Formats: sequence, structure tokens, C-alpha cells
Amino acid sequence: MIAEPQLGQTACEQLADAAFDAVNEAAVDVEVVIHHNVEGLTRFANSQVHQNVARDDLAAAVRVVLDGGRSGVVNVHTDGPGVVARAARDAMALARMAPPDPEFPGLAPAAPTVAVPVDEATIAASPENRAGAVRDVLSEIPDEYEAAGAYRTVASELAVFTSAGQRIYAPGSVATLTMVVMGPTSSGYAEGGERAMADIDAAGTAASAVAKAAAGHDPVDVPAGSWPVVLEPPAVATMVQFLAYLGFGGRDYLEGRSFTAGHLGERCVDPRLTVVDDALSPLGTGLPFDYEGTPKQRVELIRDGAAVGIVHDRHSAAKAGTSSTGHGLPAPNTHGPLSMNPALLAGDGGAFDDVIGGCERGLLVTRFHYTNVVHPKETSITGMTRDGTFLVEDGRISAAVKNLRFTQSILAALEHVEAISSQTAYATEIFEEGGHFPSLRLPTFTFSGATSFG
Repeated sequence: MIAEPQLGQTACEQLADAAFDAVNEAAVDVEVVIHHNVEGLTRFANSQVHQNVARDDLAAAVRVVLDGGRSGVVNVHTDGPGVVARAARDAMALARMAPPDPEFPGLAPAAPTVAVPVDEATIAASPENRAGAVRDVLSEIPDEYEAAGAYRTVASELAVFTSAGQRIYAPGSVATLTMVVMGPTSSGYAEGGERAMADIDAAGTAASAVAKAAAGHDPVDVPAGSWPVVLEPPAVATMVQFLAYLGFGGRDYLEGRSFTAGHLGERCVDPRLTVVDDALSPLGTGLPFDYEGTPKQRVELIRDGAAVGIVHDRHSAAKAGTSSTGHGLPAPNTHGPLSMNPALLAGDGGAFDDVIGGCERGLLVTRFHYTNVVHPKETSITGMTRDGTFLVEDGRISAAVKNLRFTQSILAALEHVEAISSQTAYATEIFEEGGHFPSLRLPTFTFSGATSFG
């Protein structure tokens, strides 16, 4: 049975205090991270709901740090203070056996943060609530098509307590809808995501996917090669999120494994592009601090086409001689800090129809699929188009196109941009926390192979 969707700050503090009391010794630093997710998922296929599932995961991570930066971490999944206390004692035993870490930056001190909007209806969402939203979706599906997808609601809590004085707690709410509409020879994709269920236009999302499927009948072959492209928000999200993942983490930057190493301040993409990492954006769904308890900062990664910012956790910030930007992951962390809330700012290109209207001949890509990294430092990725690829002629869709495989450097693709829409839409690819992205028109994009299916 799923418990109450929120523990509350007091209950989180009681779990943390059990850990502090268990290892209350001089020269011992303690960090307790409480992460609680209650997730409900309503899946549908063949235009009918086929599954309602729910998951309640309460994780407590205790890190104990001894002299010389020797540390041990133990993770448990429990709401029992006694179990958390035992985890603290086990973490101390591990720390005593660990090698010194002279670069350990210390635990997060007390620092204030801001609250993010939380929607109580989403936190308390029931299977009936999600099924009602799915009914709105399915009511938009004509008989000749079938819809499949998932409606997801999440009630989250993150709390971080350190012996250095930080005691911080934040609840959160997220709702997402992803779906594919399938016809005999076509498919169409659409998605939506917000902090509140009520802000997702389920029927409108469905109508968008239906329109893609309706336009995608009887796809034709086109040759692989370099094409002008119009990328819709899901495809743009893939590009931007992979670029953030590959290029703007503090550890990768300091170790020279990022394209930004030695090149901050230099132009890397079209001057009209600005990319920011902002968990607190009104359009985002992030929490206000990271897993080390550091408040999240808005970081400009790219400003007017130039790489200007790097995200840091406490460890990489100390090595760089700066402060953490609030991008730390749970300990033990071998990856380093990560930009998890990147967004490309909207431009002045007008609505989507205006962006596609300027394309004389090219390809429209709804989204990419099965994307993987080829060369991290060159920001090369590979994948396929899916669920809505079209030939554009004279500013209008003229035919559906069979899917294409691509192998492309993100930086090379974004070196020149012809248009950036002023409208944005929710999308995500590799991060659980999505964002809002515009559409782009690019003069060239490399497709490395054709397929036999639409």
C-alpha cells in the first residue's frame, strides 16, 4: 500500500537526527540526504488504459567523514530511525577503512533557499485522476488510429542535513504525459509536462500527436546526406540536454574532457543562441537545492553563442577556486556535477508555422530516438528520427518521409541557426526533469543513413 505522499519536514529531521545521535563524536562530520518519491503511472495502449502502477521510494543516504577526508556512505530505504542510525554506524566503519581524500571540500554549511511551486492536487493524484486525464487523451483519437503512452504524477521530497549546519527541505510535484498515435503507415508523437496536472493540456497534446500521424501516411524515401532541417522542441531538447551533459560539468571541464576546457569565452554556436541551467525557472520542474544541500543557482552556459559558464558541486568548485552552483549529485559521486535543467531560450522567430515557413526545401524532425554519444569532446551523437519526419518544400510539409539515422556533432549543427521560435513547449530526452524548448531551423544537419520504415 502506498503511504502518505509527503513525509513532511519534521519526519525527515527525525530520521536525520537519528544518524547524528548514532555517531555523535568529535571530528566526525555527518551528512544525511532524504529523498522521497511517490510516483503514480497510468499506462495506455491500443487506445485503452491497461495498467495503473504506483511506487513509494524513501531513500536515506548517510555519509560520515573522518579526518583527512576519509568517507563512507550507506544507503537505506526506510522510514525507521533505528535503521538510519545503524546506517550511520556502518558508514563510520566504512570511513575508517577508506583512503584519505585531501581534496574533500567539507560538507555544506547553512544557506537559505527559495521555495518552488507545489501543486497539492498533483501530489495527491489518484489512479482515477490520471485515468480521467487519459480519457481526455483518448477522446481525441479517431477510430482509424490507436494511442499508446503514459500519464505520470510524482510527489517528491528532498531534504539535506549536515553537521556543518545545513538543514534544508523542499517538496515538489510533477506531472508528465507522453504519447504516440499510430496509423497503418504512420505515427505521431507529443508530450507535456508541468508542476501541476491542471496545466497539462491532455486533449491538445493528443490532437498534436493525431495531426502528426495523419500527415505521416505513406512515407517516401529520401536520400541520406546533409539537409536543412526544422527541429521541433523534442528534437531540440535532445540536442541541448546532450550538449549540457557533455560539455558543462565542472569535473569534465577541470580534467580537460569537455569541449569547454580552455575555451570559455569563445563562440561555440550561433550568436543568437543562449542556453541556461535554471532549476527555478517558472517553466521548469526542478527542486531548489542539490543533493549536497547547496542552493541551486541559475547558470548561463552559453551566452550569445559563447560558452561562458560551468556548473559545479562542492568538490569541483573547491578545485576551481570558486563556489558550488548547486549541481551536486548523491554521494558517492564518480561523475561530478551535472547540468540537469538546461534550457535554450526562445528567439524572435515567431510561431512554429513561421519557422517552417522560411524553409525552402528540407526536413522537419519531430523527435530523435535511441540517441547515444559517439565522441564526447566533439559532442557527436547518433540516433534516429521517429514519429513524425516530413519533407518541407516552399515552407510547407509536402510529404511524409521514412525515418533516417543521423550522426552529428551538436556544436557543428548549431554553428549556424536560421530561426528560433518565440514559442516554447515542454520536452525532455535524457533527464527526468524536462524543460521548455523552442523550435529551430538549421541550414544543415547530417543524416548518415536511411531506413525502410516510417
